Amino acid sequence: MFESLTDRLNETFGRLGRKGRLTEQDVDEAMREVRRALLEADVNFKVVKDFVAAVRERAIGQDVLRSLSPAQTVIGIANEELIKVLGTEREPLRRPEQPPQILMLVGLQGSGKTTHAGKLAVHLRKEGRNPLLVAADVYRPAAINQLQALGKQVNIPVYEEGTAKDPVEIASNAVRFAVERGYNPIIVDTAGRLQIDERLMQELVNFRERVNPTEILLVADAMTGQEAVGVAQTFHDRVGATGLILTKMDGDARGGAALSIRAVTGVPIKFIGTGEKLDALEPFYPERLASRILGMGDVLSLVERAQEQTSVEEAEKLQQRMFKGQFNLEDFLDQLQKIKQMGPLTQLLDMIPGLGGQLRQAKAQISDDDYKHVEAIIFSMTPEERRRPELIGKRRSLRIAKGSGRTQAEVRQLLKQFNEMQKMMGQVGKMAKKGRLPANLPFDLR
Repeated sequence: MFESLTDRLNETFGRLGRKGRLTEQDVDEAMREVRRALLEADVNFKVVKDFVAAVRERAIGQDVLRSLSPAQTVIGIANEELIKVLGTEREPLRRPEQPPQILMLVGLQGSGKTTHAGKLAVHLRKEGRNPLLVAADVYRPAAINQLQALGKQVNIPVYEEGTAKDPVEIASNAVRFAVERGYNPIIVDTAGRLQIDERLMQELVNFRERVNPTEILLVADAMTGQEAVGVAQTFHDRVGATGLILTKMDGDARGGAALSIRAVTGVPIKFIGTGEKLDALEPFYPERLASRILGMGDVLSLVERAQEQTSVEEAEKLQQRMFKGQFNLEDFLDQLQKIKQMGPLTQLLDMIPGLGGQLRQAKAQISDDDYKHVEAIIFSMTPEERRRPELIGKRRSLRIAKGSGRTQAEVRQLLKQFNEMQKMMGQVGKMAKKGRLPANLPFDLR
């Protein structure tokens, strides 16, 4: 979402770096470019004004202008001020003194509220919780069916009483049901509207007074820009939103809502939706998003995604196979599928410091279809060929190419690259045995 803004900021700060020592005029010129880039990214005008003023005030200090690497110091200041705009630190979901934890999701129709109720349930179950989904949207056609389908897909129970009952009564009954059966948290999917109206707001006020939710989470579409900020302000004023879930953060919009919404409303962003899959929900860390926007990567999020796919025991076994030269195409296929589950390839590249910007042009040619092509080739091999790729000659590669729908050249290229990777792993293994590397060096992105 922030590719264009990141490129503009990198270009601006890159010019500063080439100047060596900086003058106040250099800083002012850079801040004009930063202001223009943020406004074009649809960031709220007042937020831009305050941010640029704060960075400039700190950047023209004598300690900065006289430092040995002034451009890097200015980037550091911009990073710190950007974190302040986004909310300083991670704000987790509140926990009540007495369970259950009740999470009420509100928002306009089309913001992704029902889908993110399912995503939130999946996320909380990973933490060892036992969530219950509540279908309290009795107005939108098929809303209950959609939530039931999501619940069935991820094996999480859904409480519903059809469309004839009052939604507030349904939510109240659901809380009693959850307490009796030990479900906690309770995630209530409320009705949305195409636009904010008095009836919607009054119903949400009734929800709040009747079920006393631990959190009122507003689900807002990040791609609607400043409209999302206005919607958030209205919901907060009327029902007291306690947190935000920004959806479609993987989209190609300018992303100004993410940079404006906390500063304008005072409501913390708690989660961001980063894809269509039900596990594509990330806790919001201001410092990590600031780092991504400034092109500094996000290694912590990348590591956390990898840890979700591979246990320590699996990683150690794989490492031993690598060092012993036993890593084969079956192992490679397994690791490839784990990487696929971590998210889109271009999204992962953006998390690697310095790499996202360098590959910006190349990324247009990088597709997740590349995963599928490699998988198709390996799946077209026999189990013996996967374990012993050296068996694959001209006739076998022709058969594999036909079976996978790829060319013989692509098959040969994959085998060549895999052979080179095997040699590299063997060399690293020998170095580890000789004590030149730590014997427990992780090579599987743990």
